[in-house]
This record gives sequence, C-alpha cells and structure tokens, in this order.
Amino acid sequence: MTTTLVTGANKSLGLETTRRLIAAGHTVHAGMRDLASGDAARELGAHPVQLDVTDQDSVDAAIASLPGLDVLVNNAGIAGPSWSLRDLDVEAMRTTFETNVFGVVRVVQAALPLLERSPAPVIVNVASGMGFPRALLDPDDDCFPVTTIPYPSSKAAVIALTVQYAKSLPAMRINASDPGYTATDLNRHSGHQTVTEGTDATVALALLGPDGPTGEFHDRRGRIAY
Repeated sequence: MTTTLVTGANKSLGLETTRRLIAAGHTVHAGMRDLASGDAARELGAHPVQLDVTDQDSVDAAIASLPGLDVLVNNAGIAGPSWSLRDLDVEAMRTTFETNVFGVVRVVQAALPLLERSPAPVIVNVASGMGFPRALLDPDDDCFPVTTIPYPSSKAAVIALTVQYAKSLPAMRINASDPGYTATDLNRHSGHQTVTEGTDATVALALLGPDGPTGEFHDRRGRIAY
C-alpha cells in the first residue's frame, strides 16, 4: 500500500487530490491546519493530521505521526495579502513565501528520512503557471492579466526549488504541477476549470513509478518546457 501525505487537504484542490489518490489505492494522510475542518477528508477515507506548514513544530509532529511515506504532495498555498503595487510591501512578500515556499522546504526536509526509506519515493510540489515567465508574458495565456507580485514570485521559487531538489535527490521522482485556472477560493471561484481538471497534473505526477520523469513542470496536458 502506498502511503501519501497531502498538505492543505481539507478543501478544494487538496481535497480532490486526496479523493483521487484514495481511489487509486493510496492510503492518504490529509494535512490541515485545523482538524475541525477535516470532515470531508474523513468521509473520503483519509486520515486527517494536524499540519501547519508555517509552524516547524506542527510539521515535525505531523511527520512523526506517519507510519511511513512514499508520496508527498505539497499542495498548501495562499494567494497572499497583496494584489497591487499600492498594497505591496516586504511583509506581504514574507507572508506569502512563508506558506508557499518556506512551507514546502519545511515539509520536504522533515519528510526526507521517511521518503528515503521508500522503494519509490515521489514528491509533487503544486506550483502555478503564474510562476512561469513565459505564461506571464503571453497575452493569450490566462496568467497574462495578473499583475500581483507575491504569489507569482513564490510559485517561481517553487519551480526552481523543485528542479534543485530533483538534481540533489536523483533516486526520487520530484516534479512541480500547474493546476491551471481552476475555480477555487484562491481566485473567488472565477477559474474556468473544475477541481478535477485542476488536479490532473498533480495526480498524474503523484502516481509516477521509479522510471518516471523528475525535475519537470507539468500541467494537465503534460510537460511544460522550461
């Protein structure tokens, strides 16, 4: 049985990823800041675990509670408190990076000893096309109208750290996914994709075998060339 941890798993993309991986045969531990919000995950058959990616003690306790770990899906993320240059400051950047970037590093570093014991360890970091300069500069891309700075820059960092982790840990399959413009709380449900479509890339990467790609960035159509 494959043991999986999904962060930010109480709703939206994280909950749908949890549902689909359970359907694929995984035992899923659903990380969430507040266990009181875990009813939907419990109904799916997941095992809720208290996990706040901004809190090292919470991360350490969550990882210590796992019986083992084969697949880690770093899904937890926030839009951040800044939407324009008018309200942008260093604190807005720090708040966004604390969850979206430093949170990924906290969880990965804590989980490495368990993952290294797995015969087929996999890490999927949920990034975004908004972290990809080509998408931000393409007038035909959904990302082009976005002018906010903290969220795209944090997701660019996630893509870069994914590549570097993959180079440093060649025995693992470590990739980043782009959910695309999906209707979630993060965009006030303005996206044109369903959460199922938004989790296509994440789930496909989470199901990779030992011969799968690593260090790549995928959306639901496949690999996005750097």
